[in-house]
Amino acid sequence: MDIKRNYEYLLSDLSSLKGVGVKTTNLLKKKKINTIFDLLWKLPKFYTDRSLSSKIKDLKINEVQTITIIPQKYLFPRIRNLPNRVVCKDETGEIDCVFFNSYEGYVKKILPIGKEVTISGKIQFFRNKYQLTNPKYISEDSSIIKQKHNSYSLTDGVSEKVYNKIILQIIEKLPEIEEWHSKEILQKFGNERWNDSIKKLHEPENIGKFNENFYQRLAFDEIFSTFLVNSEIRKKIKKTKKTKKKFDTKQQNEIISKLNFSLTNDQNKTLNEINKDLCSDNKMFRLLQGDVGSGKTIVSLLSAFNTINSGFQVAVMAPTEILTRQHFLLAKKIFPKNIKIELLSGKSTYKDKKSILDKLLNKKIDIIFGTHALFQKKVEFRKLGLIIIDEQHKFGVSQRKRLSDKAGRDCDVLLMTATPIPRTLTMTIYGDMDLSIIREKPNVRKPIKTYSKLESKIEDVINFVKKEIHIGNQIFWVCPLIEESKKIDHTSAVKKSEYLKKLFPHQVYLLHGKTTVEEKEKILNKFLRNDFKILVSTTIIEVGIDFPNANVIIIENANKFGLSQLHQLRGRVGRGNKESTCILMFKSNLSNNAKKRINILKESNDGFKISEEDMKLRGFGDILGFKQSGIKNFKLADPIRNHNLFILAEKEIKRIENEKEDIRKFKPLIKLYDRADIVNDLA
Repeated sequence: MDIKRNYEYLLSDLSSLKGVGVKTTNLLKKKKINTIFDLLWKLPKFYTDRSLSSKIKDLKINEVQTITIIPQKYLFPRIRNLPNRVVCKDETGEIDCVFFNSYEGYVKKILPIGKEVTISGKIQFFRNKYQLTNPKYISEDSSIIKQKHNSYSLTDGVSEKVYNKIILQIIEKLPEIEEWHSKEILQKFGNERWNDSIKKLHEPENIGKFNENFYQRLAFDEIFSTFLVNSEIRKKIKKTKKTKKKFDTKQQNEIISKLNFSLTNDQNKTLNEINKDLCSDNKMFRLLQGDVGSGKTIVSLLSAFNTINSGFQVAVMAPTEILTRQHFLLAKKIFPKNIKIELLSGKSTYKDKKSILDKLLNKKIDIIFGTHALFQKKVEFRKLGLIIIDEQHKFGVSQRKRLSDKAGRDCDVLLMTATPIPRTLTMTIYGDMDLSIIREKPNVRKPIKTYSKLESKIEDVINFVKKEIHIGNQIFWVCPLIEESKKIDHTSAVKKSEYLKKLFPHQVYLLHGKTTVEEKEKILNKFLRNDFKILVSTTIIEVGIDFPNANVIIIENANKFGLSQLHQLRGRVGRGNKESTCILMFKSNLSNNAKKRINILKESNDGFKISEEDMKLRGFGDILGFKQSGIKNFKLADPIRNHNLFILAEKEIKRIENEKEDIRKFKPLIKLYDRADIVNDLA
């Protein structure tokens, strides 16, 4: 069998397996098990040892036991719905095998009178007699039964017995695959071959042995395949030669000198990295990652200004209209009057939209701000040189690649996110991009003081809020739920807003997921204008929007949120030059993890440190919904448990890139792990 057929067998349809018909195939496909390879990653949760045989007299009730018996007689009732019984015995006693909804012919076939049969199942005791109900494991060949049988998280309609048969069949036919790793890498995993590792993965005795060489090797394959694809995408983008952008940084520095604050070292460093990319003949594909309030927007706008001075157009996209408008107004404020700036809004009239689209096409607009609708087919540019996308931590690899391709040869791409992500996740999620990080906060931004408060002390919180309002400040009040829930003891946003309206008449507005987009925009704009003092909200408060006058945030049931989410919510205040406060409210019966989360938040304002701690406490899948958004779904690898493997994979990728190693030998690995369509480009 050649190499191609070796790995392509694993990618073949489930129906090619013996005993797997259309019904079973469809049931498995509902669980996203489409190929033989997919089945290999449905790991056993535990196993049942049926290898030890007992005598009837020694049976233990409510335990799975294996016995060898001889059927004596059939008791098939004539009354419908009564079960069929078979009286069986060994030399020590009798047991009834009971079958509900089974045909007489089937029962006679599996339990022939006078023949020795081995049977296994959970033992029950009914009317002073041992009983086995609907036993699944029955055979005249005792070696088939007397084994350790794996138990899997089963698909509805597929029995454990059938599942084990399917897995066993795959393991027995597992093809020999030529090794793709170097000798040096294999030595780190005790020279475990891929085939042997897969077999060991499904052996009952190896369940949960995450630190063994076979498991580590397979987890490394998964990480490495992702890094390899990211490397290839990065190389392909870098191969795209573009027209170098030429600009004089004196004009950029004039804008910086007029700002009412100084750029931090991180901002200057990041700006230089982006400018270097813009002036290169290689296409820029960069992620600008910064903590809340670190000043990413000004860096991106200065990059846009330099691009415009090179004779190109710029498109800036943000997820919401209010955030888009805020970026637009900042650009209007800091850019010279000769820069032609436009905003494409959902509220724009048909006439205005048509005019803007015509101006774009005729290069009468230098920079345009809008939501993601900016990138629709009907929006055409004459000379687009830079796309900036704000708050896109859910923009997947394939979407980014399409964006880069669609943007055109001379167009650079800059993505921004205010979500600090642990390094292992950043390497995985954004490995196809160059990375710039802003950790430093501007000097004008003071650290947010964080306190925890028992719910029973709400009067103290109310008195604090009254003082803050008296001196002209605004308050965010965050609640987990919209309405009261009988099942979950969380504070309702609706109920809390009603409570606060009585205390602060005409000063409280409510914002939640059921608020219409138009109403939401109105409320947020009113809050921005300081028309009212308290905004009661669920967790939908926009990331990135500056409310300089809001310097207090109160988060109810703080123990129900993850660390990263609490940090993001806290980042809604402290955007101005005033001292800001975050109050975490909680009930008295806190879990140890909840106590740890609250204490970490009280001790640190560093989002990167907080995200690392959050991942350790909750697992990587729950960090700001990465698992739910489908960004990464490792089957074996875990960024916490396998941190060392991520570092090893990164080193190996750099070695391959530096030595310009032919990656065609990795084609089976990339294709098996379905990392991207990049394999189509490999010869």
